[in-house]
Amino acid sequence: MFIQLLSYVGIVVGFVFLVLSIASALYYVSELVEEHSEPTKRILKRLILGIMAILLLLWIGDGFPFWLTLFSVFSYWVYLQNLNKFPYVELSSPVFLVSCVLVVANHFLWFNHFHNPYIPPLEVRLRPDYVPPRIPSFVEVCSFFGLLVWFVPFSLFVSLSAHDNLLPHHVESNAGKDKKKNNGLAKVVVANLREWIYSITRKFGYELDPHYGQIV
Repeated sequence: MFIQLLSYVGIVVGFVFLVLSIASALYYVSELVEEHSEPTKRILKRLILGIMAILLLLWIGDGFPFWLTLFSVFSYWVYLQNLNKFPYVELSSPVFLVSCVLVVANHFLWFNHFHNPYIPPLEVRLRPDYVPPRIPSFVEVCSFFGLLVWFVPFSLFVSLSAHDNLLPHHVESNAGKDKKKNNGLAKVVVANLREWIYSITRKFGYELDPHYGQIV
């Protein structure tokens, strides 16, 4: 009984540390990208074109579904349009919003493809020359999702920058200072999430922000 309770506590603590580690990594990578925006843009462009070519090779060599492959290639073409004004992005722009929808659609469509593989009819399977289709292994599926579905959207999320007016307290705290006029999109999201957590704990009488109330 107690060991089960201890395991639940361990899961919660591990999850909290995992979230904090990811947030710290996003801040670090976002700072790195801000200092090297032009090389990052070139790398992302080549990465997107390379993945589009790999998807076509998977269709030709491994028999991946044509329409789903074409949909993914189109998705990466839309992702490529985000680099036109790199590293800046408007969160309300049609290209960015469509990109977000395509990320989710790609995930679920490819998940459905691997989760429900095509099985030929019985009369086809009974033929002496029938060769059963190859089912990708778990490692292959994970590699496909990590490299060809999630990697570029996550890289774009970390690399793109958003205007300071998305983070009002940041503008106020940096007024009159010679700072960058844009923040990394990942930093904006993490900072807003942190402020939301601070506001929730503040309502319960706990202050987690060490700089709260200080005049900068």
